[in-house]
Amino acid sequence: RFVVAVKQVRDINQLKPVVLSIAGLDPSGGAGIVADIKTIASLECFPAAVITSITFQNTIGVFGASHQSAAIVKAQIEPIVTDYKVAAVKTGMLATAEIIVEVARAFRTTDLPAPVVDPVMRATSGDELIESDALDTLKSELFPLSCIVTPNIPEAERLVNSSIRSVDDMRQAAREIQRLGARAVLVKGGHLRGLEQQAGALAIDILVDERGALAEFQAEYIQGGDVHGSGCTLSAAIAACLGKGMQMVDAVGEAKQYVTERIRLAQTLGHGARPM
Repeated sequence: RFVVAVKQVRDINQLKPVVLSIAGLDPSGGAGIVADIKTIASLECFPAAVITSITFQNTIGVFGASHQSAAIVKAQIEPIVTDYKVAAVKTGMLATAEIIVEVARAFRTTDLPAPVVDPVMRATSGDELIESDALDTLKSELFPLSCIVTPNIPEAERLVNSSIRSVDDMRQAAREIQRLGARAVLVKGGHLRGLEQQAGALAIDILVDERGALAEFQAEYIQGGDVHGSGCTLSAAIAACLGKGMQMVDAVGEAKQYVTERIRLAQTLGHGARPM
């Protein structure tokens, strides 16, 4: 009976699309792999994970990190791709050029689908999460392999080396980032300056798709302080929706609705940003 029960559980799990997160571990549970797993499971997909870095952090800040070697990242990816048919992938914290090159190699040499690339650069607390020499590698190695890149405004500003102060600036930045090789780009507007001071403000995200068409996604800007893990949650949600067969524009719209509700329900558990 035990053998039959185990087989039944495995069969149920295999019916769900497998969504792989390649990202860092936030032991406080607000961001990174833990946030991705919660999101992927909530959206009725089966989560798998490859840990690129182990961070030492809580809701207040990041106190250090231990980055995995390329060999360890490879050793995590290979058993997954030889066993599962992965429906979608997202990448998060890729702190070193060595890790980025190995992750890009995996996409080039296996049947992993084109990833949702969340270009994680800095934590909510302001702590750097990518080494200075790795950003160019991220752009040259991984952006051209992606199905979509999902920077927030501070990340987009670093990618295009200019200030973003309006929705028009977001549109321009999205097009510039697409010219770096990304198939599609979503510039997230939750960090647009001044939103927190406007009653009834909207959080607007701008998508430029693979055909160059622009789409705008609006949701209520939820007041109440910083949240921890919204970018990780959004990229994981997009990947889950793509894994279920949605088209890109529908996946982004569904993911934005999901993240908006998670922000609304975020709890004050620690002494800093609210984990989602």
